[in-house]
Amino acid sequence: MGVSSLLFILIVSTCALTSSSSQDESFQQCFSSDLQHSNSSLKLIFSRDENTSAYSSILQSSIRNLRFLNSSAPLFIITPLHESHVRAAVICSKKHGVQVRIRSGGHDYEGISYVSHVPFIIIDLANLRSISVDIENENAWVESGATIGELYYYIANKSNVYGFPAGSCPTVGVGGHLSVDLTETPWEKISFGPSEEGEGQASASFLPGKLGVADAPTNGGKTVQVSFDGLFLGPVEKLLPLMRGSFPEFGLESNNCTEMSWIESVLYFAGFSTNGPLEVLLDRPPLTDIFFKAKSDYVKEPISKTGLEGLWKRLMEDESSYLILTPYGGKMSDISDSETPFPHRSVNLYKIQYSVSWSVDKETEEHMRWMRSLYAYMKPYVSKSPREAYMNYNDLDLGVNNNGNTSYAQASIWGLKYFKNNFKRLVHVKTVVDPANFFKNEQSIPVFPSQGKR
Repeated sequence: MGVSSLLFILIVSTCALTSSSSQDESFQQCFSSDLQHSNSSLKLIFSRDENTSAYSSILQSSIRNLRFLNSSAPLFIITPLHESHVRAAVICSKKHGVQVRIRSGGHDYEGISYVSHVPFIIIDLANLRSISVDIENENAWVESGATIGELYYYIANKSNVYGFPAGSCPTVGVGGHLSVDLTETPWEKISFGPSEEGEGQASASFLPGKLGVADAPTNGGKTVQVSFDGLFLGPVEKLLPLMRGSFPEFGLESNNCTEMSWIESVLYFAGFSTNGPLEVLLDRPPLTDIFFKAKSDYVKEPISKTGLEGLWKRLMEDESSYLILTPYGGKMSDISDSETPFPHRSVNLYKIQYSVSWSVDKETEEHMRWMRSLYAYMKPYVSKSPREAYMNYNDLDLGVNNNGNTSYAQASIWGLKYFKNNFKRLVHVKTVVDPANFFKNEQSIPVFPSQGKR
């Protein structure tokens, strides 16, 4: 896939991060004077000081976590219509000492694309969303503000056969997804044997599983429910003998399976009707209505029965919680840990995503405490030295950078969890392309100092 990444590498000097009305006016003048490919009748910059409905509407349009609804007040929101508008915004931000946050879909778990604690602007890429699919040459050109739902839609309109391996949520931005998620590789047909105490987890390392609290079918109480949704590329008659040979305890029958096209599977996993119109993939729904917190872990050895029983007990304490177990193996294991920045490959059984959601702001601290308690409980059963985490489920509990330049040692607290031994290589690259560390956030790759030990 070809991607218009809209990444500008600039050599910049360190700037003081201050804000005043005169500075705001100077920034706006700088941006307006540096515009190219612009129709003067189109508004590209929205100011916090104007306090207009347009500013609020654009700011809230891609907020996917209500925890950050009132935490974001960028000086300006830039809505570029051309790549040169992005360039102008970046140059003026550097000149006037304002931090830049770039938002594609707004799905980052900690709101990093639209929240900052220093003066900042948001470059919202929603208008840069053109997609061109070339089936004959098997490639596509996708602008960073498009969503993966839109990409799916345009591929399906060109072909009944071709597909694209991306996420299940159609409103995720292509810019964020391609820069992070595709460092993973799709898994396929995995061979292994059951362990003495982990037969159920052998299934989990083959089938994606979701665990949550549900009503008990008999006594009217609550229980932990486990569901498995898997996608097999092939007909049912090929799947059944594989499942019956490896997992006879499931008792899988043909009526448990549904054959569908690739695009129908996209609708299915997104929670839409498989018979509905594909145009639903083009929707960009308004502000979400939930608060949530998520964390992640990697499991390398089957969790003991005692460990699982304790986990079930803790899930029952918060009925809005759920776990997603994502299987690893297959082709992911064929790629070395150092070939791409993503290092979590051959030794993992599965990844865990812990998530809890709520709808009332006053419950935030209660649910956050519960999540951190669950994470602490799981420590003996997951990866160690470091305790690994998935970068695209970003978690600021793991550690954050300073507002200014962060040392390699400090950033390693979170960086090694996401990238393991690849972290130092990423710091070297960052130091070369952005030595003044202009492009930064709470968990961005830091730079090495100009002198000193590296």
